[in-house]
Amino acid sequence: MYKLENEILSISIATKGAEIQSIYNKNTHLDYLWDGNPSFWSKRSPILFPIVGGLKNNEYSFNHHTYQLSRHGFARDKEFTVIRQSADSISFSLQNDEETLLKYPFHFELVITYTLQESKIDIAYSVTNNGSNKMWFSIGAHPAFKVPLVEGTRFENYFLSFNRFENTARYPLNKEGLLKEDPEIFLQNTNELPLEKSLFYDDALVFKTLESTSISIESEKTPHGVTIEFKGFPFMGIWSAKDADFVCVEPWHGIADSENTSGKLERKEGILSLDAHKTFNANWSISLF
Repeated sequence: MYKLENEILSISIATKGAEIQSIYNKNTHLDYLWDGNPSFWSKRSPILFPIVGGLKNNEYSFNHHTYQLSRHGFARDKEFTVIRQSADSISFSLQNDEETLLKYPFHFELVITYTLQESKIDIAYSVTNNGSNKMWFSIGAHPAFKVPLVEGTRFENYFLSFNRFENTARYPLNKEGLLKEDPEIFLQNTNELPLEKSLFYDDALVFKTLESTSISIESEKTPHGVTIEFKGFPFMGIWSAKDADFVCVEPWHGIADSENTSGKLERKEGILSLDAHKTFNANWSISLF
């Protein structure tokens, strides 16, 4: 376990999955991250790579071969190596190995860098194609924040605040975790979404057309909350396990398969391509208040 600390924040990160395990604010004396209670969901902030969401039949085809890959890919279950560390920053690296090549036939390096900036955590993703041919991938975040955050408040006392007014549909998921073709009207000329546990009884809220570049978890009963900034991420998932006391706000470069997918990796909705020896970069952040 590795720790980063400044005058305001203290965070811990595991080498498995390069996954944040806690986010503590010394000023508010609050830990903002879900505790990983396995009765509901044992993860806390997994990294989704090389796919986001599920594949139809948990498989895809590429170059006339069929590969098996479980939901959200394998990075969250792999051991990362620390390659750089300073007083306020740490970088974790994952590279392909014999096991990954059986599921995902590309040579890559994935680097996750966490940097503390006062009460803000910047999370940077770097994906390098170390192969000689084009590489296809998705990457996304899945952080779970405590709701309720403060004692004496309830889940239903909180709401999501979008930094722009939204008029957008959600894309429902079927029982296999695949996107249905027809969207449902959801956010209509509003920048707020009141939280209710029943919102997530049919899985995640999936958005393809959000205007916002940040979402905050807030409550009128406490001045404390969290803001997730995600400029440049085209997809967003908002999720909680059934009746659990957390909410995930998930910026994605990629999305689950649709019910009518072809199964071909290079035609997958939201898939990114990367030429040989090139690097893709993206970042998002968590601000605590």
